[in-house]
Amino acid sequence: MPKGSDSGRVTELLAAAVTALGGAERTGQVEMAQAVERAFSTGEHLAVQAGTGTGKSLAYLVPAISHALEANHPVVVSTATIALQRQLVDRDLPRLADALAPELPRRPEFALLKGRGNYLCLNKINGGSTAEPDDRPQEELFDAVASTQLGRDVKRLAEWSSDTETGDRDELAPGVPDRSWGQVSVSARECIGATRCTYGTECFAEKARAKAGTADVVVTNHALLAINAISDVNVLPEHDVIVVDEAHELVDRVTSVATAELSATSLGIALRRAARLVEPEMAQRLEAAIATFTSALHDEEPGRKDSLDEEMATYLTVLRDSADKVRSAIDTAPSDPKAASARTEAVTALTDLSDTATRILTSYGPAIPDRTDVVWLDREEIRGQVRVVLRVAPLSVAGLLRNRIFDQQTAILTSATLTVGGTFDAMARSWGLKFGDDDDGAPWRGLDVGSPFAHGKSGILYVAAHLPPPGRDSAGSAEQLDEIEALVAAAGGRTLGLFSSMRAARATAEVMRERLDTPVLCQGEDTTSALVRQFAADDETSLFGTLSLWQGVDVPGSSLTLVIIDRIPFPRPDDPLITARQRAIAARGGNGFMAVAASHAALLLAQGAGRLLRSVDDRGVVAVLDSRMATARYAGYLRASLPPFWSTTDGARVRAALERLRS
Repeated sequence: MPKGSDSGRVTELLAAAVTALGGAERTGQVEMAQAVERAFSTGEHLAVQAGTGTGKSLAYLVPAISHALEANHPVVVSTATIALQRQLVDRDLPRLADALAPELPRRPEFALLKGRGNYLCLNKINGGSTAEPDDRPQEELFDAVASTQLGRDVKRLAEWSSDTETGDRDELAPGVPDRSWGQVSVSARECIGATRCTYGTECFAEKARAKAGTADVVVTNHALLAINAISDVNVLPEHDVIVVDEAHELVDRVTSVATAELSATSLGIALRRAARLVEPEMAQRLEAAIATFTSALHDEEPGRKDSLDEEMATYLTVLRDSADKVRSAIDTAPSDPKAASARTEAVTALTDLSDTATRILTSYGPAIPDRTDVVWLDREEIRGQVRVVLRVAPLSVAGLLRNRIFDQQTAILTSATLTVGGTFDAMARSWGLKFGDDDDGAPWRGLDVGSPFAHGKSGILYVAAHLPPPGRDSAGSAEQLDEIEALVAAAGGRTLGLFSSMRAARATAEVMRERLDTPVLCQGEDTTSALVRQFAADDETSLFGTLSLWQGVDVPGSSLTLVIIDRIPFPRPDDPLITARQRAIAARGGNGFMAVAASHAALLLAQGAGRLLRSVDDRGVVAVLDSRMATARYAGYLRASLPPFWSTTDGARVRAALERLRS
């Protein structure tokens, strides 16, 4: 086939791929593929909103493969979820490589690359580290059941290490808890390096990196993308273009990676690792500094810390200095090859401790707009034990994304939900792309290729305007429970209930089980994937749950004809990071509520509403049981973020429509 223009060539390849895969081209898919290829050629960043059913994976994979083979440079594809990674690596890319092979100089190669901690460490599992199985929360040291389970898990993992070809945690079935996996894995900073490791040539992580280094398309996740951006070491192969799928999740995932914490658990691990390698007196001084600091933490009130009192600053300074002295002693001690792993793990833990303490101590500028970090204290209850954690997170990751990602390569950012309030502006601001009169932002172009669904004919948006506004109590009112009962009964089950809290989901499920004749499942009663399978298999079953269901359910067909959203999903009013970001925007003259809280809610609403139509034949109702969607001044902004369903506040009309759908 003769090579034409870039867009023409990509159009030809896309047509060949669709034909080979037995599908049909869609207008939005072709438009997106051409726009992606144009962005690769011009270097201009591209944000693409592509609704469910568009076929966006093919629309970016075809030009990505074409670019990689022509430039002899890999394209990195980053996703937020394991499900999409597996879809790309196990289904889309193998089929696409076969389909395009006759049209290309050679068959394209692809690889999946994760962070080092996702792979078994043969050195650690074979005793190369002196780390003991007590590197886990203190409360579990006295829990015989947990200890026994830990031992069984580690034994199973040791046996699995000789059977697995990849050492990839996601291929272990059934899985194990994080505390068990931590006994057989290391982070990138804890690794002693392939050249120093006895198992360097057999290392699962090194094999994955080597395969990625020769691939045309490298599939990874947002967390590893963030680590690659934050650290000074390149963990991804050298590349000049990147595709960020599920891009609506990028800011939260990068923020999570850039968040650090100090707690009795993390400090205890650092102490135990270091105490084996230094003189007892030095270990005792570090232990005393940790004890004083953690005692002071328990006396602190939870919430955001806008100031650091002199006493706490002193305790934190002493803790940091003690950690630095112990780390220096380990670094300067005579090298023992047998203790290389233990030394690396101890130095890493102490460095993290010191860096986090320093970051907290330097987080208090003269005014909030000048701050780069937010500090807060959490009290978490885990199996009856209270865990106190001091956390520090970036006020914004826009600068990090701009400087370390968008200034370094061409980026394609795509998702089914990127426009908030009808525009790309909110997402562009959060990513660090050029916004308004911002001279520092990277230039970009936004494109909405629409959806193959006829939303106005296939779906109804019902806002229950007659209900009282939701109160502070997360559980639903009596009026709301009556509304849910009537809607689910009219639908004959077939309902996905999306709730703002697990408490609300569980309470509503209990009430509905008493009132309805159809089955009701609730998140937490089994694994989420098992519950979704059960929900999809029975048309009369309903499934209630919270955040992960808002974004992770793909159930086409008659099993899902009603999506209920109990309230507008605003972030918690006491969320320290959200409130700090709102205040920072307000201090610059902006509307902090609209820029942060309302944008957060709009994005989640769009994700939740997107659960309804998953194929062109689907029909149904999205019911929002929060009257503020009809009455509040921000209601229009939120509705503009949703698909263009036919809208009504007439409950009787909606129930009649649901009854017709079940017949």
